[in-house]
Amino acid sequence: MSTTLRESAGRVLKLLREAPGEPDMSAGYLDLLGPSAKRSPSLAQSVMESTFLPRIYEKVWRPVGFNLAKGWPFGPDTAEEHAMARDWLGLSQPGCAARPPATVLDVACGPGNVTRALAAGIGASGLVVGLDASETMLTRAVADTDPADPVTYVRGDAVDLPFRDAAFDAVCCFGALYLFDDPWAALDGMTRVLRPGGKLVILTSRRPLAAPRLGTELLRRATGFTAFGDREITRALTERGYTGVRRRRYPLMQVVAAGRP
Repeated sequence: MSTTLRESAGRVLKLLREAPGEPDMSAGYLDLLGPSAKRSPSLAQSVMESTFLPRIYEKVWRPVGFNLAKGWPFGPDTAEEHAMARDWLGLSQPGCAARPPATVLDVACGPGNVTRALAAGIGASGLVVGLDASETMLTRAVADTDPADPVTYVRGDAVDLPFRDAAFDAVCCFGALYLFDDPWAALDGMTRVLRPGGKLVILTSRRPLAAPRLGTELLRRATGFTAFGDREITRALTERGYTGVRRRRYPLMQVVAAGRP
């Protein structure tokens, strides 16, 4: 194991509920899942775990698909989206002299595009942990990340997060909550690992008011994709005690942020 990987493993192991006796960093990320368990992923999850999607995700899939869902050319582009995430999480912007030594979690990080954007807003003593269950996505994330960046990746369960309580100053989940089999359990997990006073930001789907609820339910059953109602995410955060809830709505997406008291 290289010095950089050894240091990364040491930092992230301190954040875990139960550290493995022999950490596996052989692929460049900490693998907590090992050989893939037999399961039946939804159609949407299967696409995310494919070998092809990581190749086009950052330059084609995400900027085209997400920008259209955000109402391009009127909605924010990817750079503006990343700047908003840093701002709403209480981080700095690239180039700022003072950057917080924050510990940040990027849930379902995919190929690490948002993870790296968050790392640009923290100090060298901070850390951004990108977590995903997909080996193909994490392989791409490791390849595209500068080893000098304050970033490390973990292969783990995004619904049953492997981290200890209140381990993170900020938690981000961009473009993934709608893929989870149980998004509310995932939200509970994010709340558990977020320290009191910490910030949570979620970018997820938004069901247009004119869209029939039955149609979106059939979509979920057929593909595993959940189109959240206009108030579902904000209501879920309020029910969990979050304060200062804020939201920006787009035609098919929404960004929601709040602080844990």
